[in-house]
Amino acid sequence: MFSALKYALIISARNTLAKMHYSSGVMLRLSPSSKCSFENPVHVTVSGLNPQQHVELRSKMTDDKGVVFKASAIYRADDSGQVDLNCHSSLGGSYTGIEPAGLFWALKAEALSSKFVKKDVTRPSFVDIEVLSNDKVIAKVTNERHCMADGVRRVPVAEGRIRGTLFLPPGTGPFPGILDTYVFKGGPFELRAALLAKKGFAVLALAFQGYQDLPQKVEKFDLEYFEEGITFLRQQPEVKGQKIGLLSISKSGDLSLSMASFLPGISAIVLINGCNANTLVPLQYKDICLPPLLFNLKRAKMTPLGFLDVGDVMHDPMSKEGLPSVIPIERATCSFMFIMSEADRNWRSAYYATLACNRLQEHGKNNYELVRYEKAGHFIEVPYMPFCPAAFHAAVGQVVFFGGEPKAHAEAQLDAWAKIQIFFKKHLVGADHNCTSML
Repeated sequence: MFSALKYALIISARNTLAKMHYSSGVMLRLSPSSKCSFENPVHVTVSGLNPQQHVELRSKMTDDKGVVFKASAIYRADDSGQVDLNCHSSLGGSYTGIEPAGLFWALKAEALSSKFVKKDVTRPSFVDIEVLSNDKVIAKVTNERHCMADGVRRVPVAEGRIRGTLFLPPGTGPFPGILDTYVFKGGPFELRAALLAKKGFAVLALAFQGYQDLPQKVEKFDLEYFEEGITFLRQQPEVKGQKIGLLSISKSGDLSLSMASFLPGISAIVLINGCNANTLVPLQYKDICLPPLLFNLKRAKMTPLGFLDVGDVMHDPMSKEGLPSVIPIERATCSFMFIMSEADRNWRSAYYATLACNRLQEHGKNNYELVRYEKAGHFIEVPYMPFCPAAFHAAVGQVVFFGGEPKAHAEAQLDAWAKIQIFFKKHLVGADHNCTSML
C-alpha cells in the first residue's frame, strides 16, 4: 500500500497531467467528469485528430499491492477527427467492436493469476488513459474512481470477538442493515460495503480469519461469531428497528444460508456463486453441527493455460456422503436471491443454486429469485472490477482457474450490481425508508 507522501505526490503529478495541453491540439475527455464513483461509467472521447487518423488508446490501473492492469485498443478517427467510444469500433487490441467501457473491463495484469486488490477505500483508484500516434503520447487524462461518497462514515469494528468495518450513510437513519461476509479474503471486503453505504444501507463488512488478531486458519465455522456480528449491527442507533440482509460470495454463501436457517430475523439474502451445503470445515451452532462437504483433488485437471481446474472436485451434495452437509434452508423465513455463473470453474455454482431452489419448491416456498449468467466466471463483484480468470485459492493451496469470459463477466457484474440493490430495497426497505441513492 502506498505511503501518504507517495500518494500525495501521485495526486499532484496526475492533476498536472490532467491539465496538460498538448501542442498537437488533441484533447482526450471524460464525461460527465474525470472523477466518478468506482462503479460508474465514463464517456471517453478524443477530438483534434486528423480525419481517418489511426490512434491507439491505452488504459492502466494499479491496485493496492502495486500490480499494474492494462488494456489497449486501436481506433480510426471519423471525418471530423473524433473518436467516440460510445459509437466507434475498436479495430484491434484488448477488444474489438463498439465497447464504451472496453478500456475498463478489459484491464488485465501481465500475470493472469493476479486478482485486483482494493484494500484502502478511503483513497480512489486511478485509471490513466493515453492516446498514442506512432507510439508517441499525444493526449492523456486520469479517471479518478472513488470508493466512498461524501458523508459516508467508515468505522473500524473491534467489539468482543468480532472484527470488521462498519459503513454508515450520511444522516442519522434509521437505515436497513446488511452483513457482508467474505471469509477467505483475509479481511473485510470494504469496497462493496462502501458502495452500498452510498446507496443508503448500513453495511458491516465482517472479517473471520487472517485479519488482525483473528486466527489465520479455522477448524470449524462458528455460527455464533456471525450471530454476534448481526447483533452488533442491529444494536447500532442508525439501524435499530430495521431489517437485516446478508450479502455473500463463494464459501461465504453457505455461511449466509446457515445464518438464515438457524438464526432469527434475517429478511433477505444475496448469494453469489455459493453452495447449498456446508463446505470444507464443520459448521457449529450451539448443539447443531453440520459436517463439511469435502472434495477430491484427484478429479482436478489442468487448463491449456496451465491453471488447475477444480470445478468438479467437490463431492455431490445429493450423494450419500454429501446429504448430511446440505443446509435446511426451508427453515429460513427470508427472501433469497441466488446469483450463479454457468461458466464458474471454482465449483458447480449453477447446480448448487438449482438444488437450493428445488429444495425451497419442495417445501412449498417461492421466496427466491434465480439470476443466471451463461459466460461469467466465479468472482462476480462490483462493476469495473477487473476480471479475475485465475488466482490463488486458500482452500486448495495453489492457483486455480475460475472460468468465464472477460466481456460477459463485465456485463454480469453490471447487471448483478443493479439487481442486488433492487432486491435489497424491495425486501429491506419499508414505505418510510431512508434508503436513497446518493449519486
